[in-house]
Amino acid sequence: QVQLVESGGGLVQAGGSLRLSCAASGRTFSSYAMGWFRQAPGKEREFVAAISWKGGSTYYADSVKGRFTISRDNAKNTVYLQMNSLKPEDTAVYYCAANFRVVVTTAPEYDYWGQGTQVTVSS
Repeated sequence: QVQLVESGGGLVQAGGSLRLSCAASGRTFSSYAMGWFRQAPGKEREFVAAISWKGGSTYYADSVKGRFTISRDNAKNTVYLQMNSLKPEDTAVYYCAANFRVVVTTAPEYDYWGQGTQVTVSS
């Protein structure tokens, strides 16, 4: 079992920044690829970013490329999502997820999920 707890969400004006954190406990965090997803009201959960279990490879949705950065600190069992130049369309609940070893970009393939943190971007 891997338990994931997100934090760092909040209300920010368009153009601002937030950094989300996802703290993991349970089995060896460094063995898991990690992803961030988001879900806006009335929409399906969508992929945002993912990082390999060693941190050497990262992947981004086109909508956030160049604005968001995913990173991880295996010593702290934490994955981060730095979000810059935020737009109102980034408003959603953001979830982190863990998948054993393999980096994937589709939600059903992830094994573990956090409870989510709300990000609201005002115009």
